[in-house]
Amino acid sequence: MNRVLLVRLGALGDIVHAIPVAAALRRAYPAARIDWLVSGKHREILDLVPVIDRRLVVDDRGEGGKSLVSMARDLRRERYDVAIDLQGLLKSAVIARLSGARRVIGFSAQYARESLARFFYTDVHDPGGDGMYADSEKRHVVEINLGLLTPLRLSPRPPEFPLDTPESTSARAALEETGGRYVLLNPGAAWPNKRWPAARFGQLAAALRERRALKSFVLWGPGERALAEEVVAAASGSALMSRQTSIADIVALARGALVMVSGDTGPTHIAAALGTPLVGIYGPTRPERNGPWRAEDETVSRATICQCHHLRKCKTSQWCLLDIGVSEVLSAVERRLTAADRRST
Repeated sequence: MNRVLLVRLGALGDIVHAIPVAAALRRAYPAARIDWLVSGKHREILDLVPVIDRRLVVDDRGEGGKSLVSMARDLRRERYDVAIDLQGLLKSAVIARLSGARRVIGFSAQYARESLARFFYTDVHDPGGDGMYADSEKRHVVEINLGLLTPLRLSPRPPEFPLDTPESTSARAALEETGGRYVLLNPGAAWPNKRWPAARFGQLAAALRERRALKSFVLWGPGERALAEEVVAAASGSALMSRQTSIADIVALARGALVMVSGDTGPTHIAAALGTPLVGIYGPTRPERNGPWRAEDETVSRATICQCHHLRKCKTSQWCLLDIGVSEVLSAVERRLTAADRRST
């Protein structure tokens, strides 16, 4: 196999969860060319993945790159041996098929996000089709993605996340302002339903300063400045606000953090890929599927009582994340810090 096309346009966390597929392909076919089709908004994370040869940027939402029609023409000239659709949308399946690849691999109709996508694949993988892949809701999405390599007869391996660490002014500032020991707080998320209240993040920072003499550093991205400011205001001087962070900044900051506290969102999955100690806060999504995968990491979850699974906004009068108090998250952070201390000694 000489040429492989991966199709995963977005979003950030989903792209991170697909990186082990590229790593496994590179290990199995060291001389192959591996290209990745991605939307303009999410190209930045792939620039840090050294096992990819080319990042093919498509303008699917007016965010830069080639049009889908133009890209499809370009792809056909590449004569791919295999195209793997990691997204499971009708759009992603169509473009994978239009690439002209001899084999097009994707998920079964029962698992794909849009069932009609299945008809554009030559090879179909069903994550619930046998004992190894039974009950996909309780298996991590990283493992499910790696299952798409089953038609290529690649043996399962522990997931690998090759990510370069770039230079970052924000990470240097965090090290200087905290003496090199900081907790990374991420109050934002694309879905409002995933955001633990900013004031509680601030109270957590104050408690960590009192209990552990640790300062916290608060991440924020586009549209999240007000959230970060609310965290800092509630932290009573125990939290510092970063500059607006790029993907490169998030990678560098996560590399240096003692622990990161966040909901189910892209920066969390970047930190998990890097091996940063994590405490994840979950409600509308299940940590078994979307959470950190290291045994030492902690999750505080209300997924079992949530009535709005996979919805962007809560539709009930009692939002499940309000049931998670500061003391519960603080206990999880302290357990994770203790485990990290033991590992380093």
